[in-house]
Amino acid sequence: MSLPAQSHAPTAYLDVLNPEQRLAVETVDGPVLVLAGAGTGKTRVLTTRLAHILLTKRAFPGQVLAVTFTNKAALEMRERVEKLLHGDSAPDQPQSNSGLWLGTFHAIAAKILRRHAEAVGLTASFTILDDDDQQRLIKQLLSEQNIDPAKTPAKLILAIIQSWKDRGLTPAKIPEAHGMADGTAAKIYPIYQNRLRTLNACDFGDLLLHNLTLFGEHPDILQQYAGRFHYILVDEYQDTNIAQYLWLRLLALGHRNLCCV
Repeated sequence: MSLPAQSHAPTAYLDVLNPEQRLAVETVDGPVLVLAGAGTGKTRVLTTRLAHILLTKRAFPGQVLAVTFTNKAALEMRERVEKLLHGDSAPDQPQSNSGLWLGTFHAIAAKILRRHAEAVGLTASFTILDDDDQQRLIKQLLSEQNIDPAKTPAKLILAIIQSWKDRGLTPAKIPEAHGMADGTAAKIYPIYQNRLRTLNACDFGDLLLHNLTLFGEHPDILQQYAGRFHYILVDEYQDTNIAQYLWLRLLALGHRNLCCV
């Protein structure tokens, strides 16, 4: 699919920006970091930049990836983009079929994972466990291993495992004699992951971790998405963890059109 030719769209949406905001919006190609304090219009810059890319026909909606951290922020971003694209005719509720890949890190990662779940030992109908379900499963595994949960709380083991996942570390990358929780976490981690696969389930940390596995072990899958997303925009970039950084880096390496606010 070829890109549409760039057009000179009406620029009234640019006229309301101050010079610094406008520079951040119009500097479209290449890596851009927008560093500013609260209340300075960072979200306005990000959403206007996204709309600018589409209105100037640099990309189709499906060729832009925009990620943030909360569902509320994602909804607000989508509403703002719809208003910029459609003006007063924008629907009250954002169009879910607009083609934009706009959402939280976890939502986008889950969308990708469901398309390729078999490659990591799951099916597309996998379930995502909440905190309570995860702790119950860890307690069960501790019991099976004859480990006293009173001495080694399931909540602690889960927190350690999640910290590894946030760093993009699979069980194979954790030293067997790892000292955290007297080595119990390192022992339980691979058992936990195997049990999740048996249950056709994952936790929130797995969404990014499995994406990294997909991209690392299946270059064709990585190329499918790195080639799809011509522009990547990230809100609240200061809150990203290592797994999220690695995920973004893999997707942006080819074109480097990455804007972080």
